[in-house]
Amino acid sequence: MLLRANRRRGTTMVESAVVYPAVALLLFGLVVGAMGIFRYQEVAHLAREGARYASVHGTAYQKDTGNPAATPQDVFDTAIAPDAVGYDPDGLAYSVTWDRSNDVYHSDVVNGKLVTTQNTVRVTVSYQWIPEAYFGGVKLSSTSEMPMCY
Repeated sequence: MLLRANRRRGTTMVESAVVYPAVALLLFGLVVGAMGIFRYQEVAHLAREGARYASVHGTAYQKDTGNPAATPQDVFDTAIAPDAVGYDPDGLAYSVTWDRSNDVYHSDVVNGKLVTTQNTVRVTVSYQWIPEAYFGGVKLSSTSEMPMCY
C-alpha cells in the first residue's frame, strides 16, 4: 500500500499545471468579450441619443423657440459627446443626415397630387475599439433613424 501512494503524489500538481492556464485563458476571453458587448451597447446608445436630439431640434423647433435648428456639430456636442465617457475621442466618428431637410414634413407631387411625407434623421456612430490582449482592433458601428417630430 505504501508503494502505491507514492506513485500518485505529484498528479494533482501536474493536472493543475495543465488545467489552470486553460481556465484562466477562458475567463480572460470571457471578460474581454463582455467588454466588447458593453462597448457596442454604448455605441448604440450614443446613436439613439443623437437621433433623438436631432429629431426634436429641427426647423419647427427653431420657429417655436427662436433657437437655431440643430446642425451635425450641435448633435455631437450636445447629445453624443457628453455620453461618450471613457471613449478615446480619436476613435469616435459620427455622421448626421436628414433625408430631405430638418423640417418635420416635405411635400412631393405624386400623380398630380400634393403628398406630404414625414422627414427622418439618421445618425451613425462608430468607434474603433482596441480590446485588451488583441492586436488590431474592432470597429463598432450603430445607426439610428428617427422621424422628425417636434
